[in-house]
Formats: sequence, C-alpha cells, structure tokens
Amino acid sequence: MKSTGKLENKKIRVLFITNIPSPYNVDYLNELGKLCDVTAVFEQKVSTERDSSWEIFDAKNFKCVVLRGIRVKRDMSISVGVIKYIKKFKNDFDRVVIGNPASPTGIIAINYCKLCKIPFILQSEGGFAGAGKGFKEWFKKNLMSGAKLYLSGMNSDNDYFLAYGGNKDNIFSYPFSSYFQNEILTKVPTRLEKDTVAKELGLNDDYRILYVGSIAYHKGVDVLLRAFKKIENNAHLYMVGGKPNEELSNLISVLDIKNIHFVGFAQKELVRKYYIACDLLVLPTRGDTWGLVINEAMSHGLPIITTKKCVAGNELISDYQNGFLINNEDHEMLHERIMELMLDESLAHKISENNIEKMQQYSLENMAKVIYDALNTSN
Repeated sequence: MKSTGKLENKKIRVLFITNIPSPYNVDYLNELGKLCDVTAVFEQKVSTERDSSWEIFDAKNFKCVVLRGIRVKRDMSISVGVIKYIKKFKNDFDRVVIGNPASPTGIIAINYCKLCKIPFILQSEGGFAGAGKGFKEWFKKNLMSGAKLYLSGMNSDNDYFLAYGGNKDNIFSYPFSSYFQNEILTKVPTRLEKDTVAKELGLNDDYRILYVGSIAYHKGVDVLLRAFKKIENNAHLYMVGGKPNEELSNLISVLDIKNIHFVGFAQKELVRKYYIACDLLVLPTRGDTWGLVINEAMSHGLPIITTKKCVAGNELISDYQNGFLINNEDHEMLHERIMELMLDESLAHKISENNIEKMQQYSLENMAKVIYDALNTSN
C-alpha cells in the first residue's frame, strides 16, 4: 500500500459505520479507540438471530450511535440517518470507514460519499466474489469502486475487493480476530486439563465433538447430524448456540441419534470452557462470509473440520496441518474426517500445536494496531 501522508501530532477522528454492535466488533472498537477518536454508527442494536444479551455492551473507548431504520434482514436496515453523520466529515471526522457495504445502509453511505466527493474506506470481514456477470455484479463493482482504502481481513477478501474495483496498491490486510491476546492459549491443553474442565461442565465421555453457532439450515447442522449418526465410538456431540427447531428435532428422531446435547446460547466464558473440554470443532456451513468460531477454536488448540464455503476455513485451514476442508453437503466425507482425527491421536495433537502457534498473531490488539497503521497512512 502506498503511503500518502500522515496526520502528525493529532489523534485521528474515525467515523465507523457498520450493522450491529456484535461482541467482537465492540471489543475491536474499544481497542481501536485507544489509538484513535472513534465514533461508531450501527444500523441496528442486535440481529434477530442473536440472543438479547448482545444488546448489552460497554463502549468504553468509543462513542456509540444506533440508528433508527426499517429492518430488512436479520442484521440489516434501511437507515438514511447515516447521512447526518457523514455530513460531519472534516469538521468532526478525518476518516469514514464503512464496514457494511452489502447492507442498504452501507449502500446509502457509499453513494452519499461518492455524491459529495467524501473519501471513504471500505472494511470487510469476508466475502466471495461472483462470476462478474449480470446486473448485480455490475452494481457491486460500481458501488465498491473508488474507495480510498480497502481493509481486508483475509486473502479471499483481497480477491473480493480486486473483483469489485480495488487495486493491489490500496488493499491493506489485517488479522481478523475476536480474541484478546491473553485469551489465546500458548500451549495445547493436556488430557487431564481437558477432563477437568469437562467434569466441571458435567461432561463424562471419551471423545467430545463441538459445534458452535446458530442452529440453522445455512450452518449445515443437518449434515453434521447425518455424519455423527455413523460414529460408533463413545463420542458425544455438543451443540452450543441454540435449540433445535421442529424440523431438526424430527431428523434426530428419524435417525435415532444418541449422545447429542443442545447447550443453548452461552456467554463467552462458558463457550471457552467447551473449547477447552472438547476434542474437535466441526462447522459444516453451507456459506459463511467468515466464521469466527474457527479462530476461536484454533486459539484453544482444537482441530477443525469445516467446508470450502467457509471463508475462515479457506483462509486458515490446510488439510493435515490445521484440520480438514470438505465439500458442503458431504456428510460421508465429514464422517471419514471425524473418524480420522478420532483414531489418529498423534495427527490430532500435531494439528492442535499448529493451530495454537498460528493464532498467536490473530489478536484484537494486533488487529486494531494494524488497522490504525493503515488509517494513519491514508490521507
């Protein structure tokens, strides 16, 4: 990225526009707020997919605004009120960062910046570029082209931005994270340490498979159930993030699946205990623009099995090094990969060590520092 100058002896004033104050977004903005003067404008207070506890957050180091608007998706709204804050550019802000370019509010923000010739920065947490054909692709390219800087959380995002108007000179990569440095383990938990935490959670089994996320079709939970049904060993499956709907309950009944436990929504510290207690994380998603549970599980030394439709998987997982990438919908391959890790303890341990080592750079502190450096050199 080319440096075009710095703000000397002055704290950068950043307007950050995004969809919801998710926990990791709040943590990241609090870290960035230690380095810059940050005002965050959210289009909604919480996603309809998330527990109401997400509405409670502590904006310690940044100013927070929640817009009023018309909800159009689980975490998207049409909020023309965003213009009011962009108008304050130069008087109140030095940088405008738009982290929700795919939402109606993000689209309004980008177009207003273009109309008024206000320089803007796009930040992405994941995405797949399309085939480049049709009106939708034309619209995305016209929308996203012309940003002063593109903040990219992954290699696939580089390709995404390149496809929609960016160039290699103004794409700046950062390590996307949801964990503070002291939350990332420095060594693989021993079997005794795992079993101690498992006992605290009331788990008593030989092998523990973990799923973390919403219990939803697009997450591929039905694929996981079909694969788990074939496992004959004393393995138990822990589903953290919600309860099964009627369709999923019927599938469990039809398949006669045993040893499956739905934990429901859990706060961060409880989820961390499950990461420590379990032996493997599976995310058989049909499509995730990132998938932060991959980072989180790797930070606790868990081997990972996910699909090629998970951006975090494509970014962080290499077969036999960090776990396995499989085709989505393929419950047969998922079963084979689970069994491979269950039966080969030395492979699983090597992967666990690799994952903890890899995740040392993926901290919120490092993410904020890298992004601050990019903002500081963009004028």
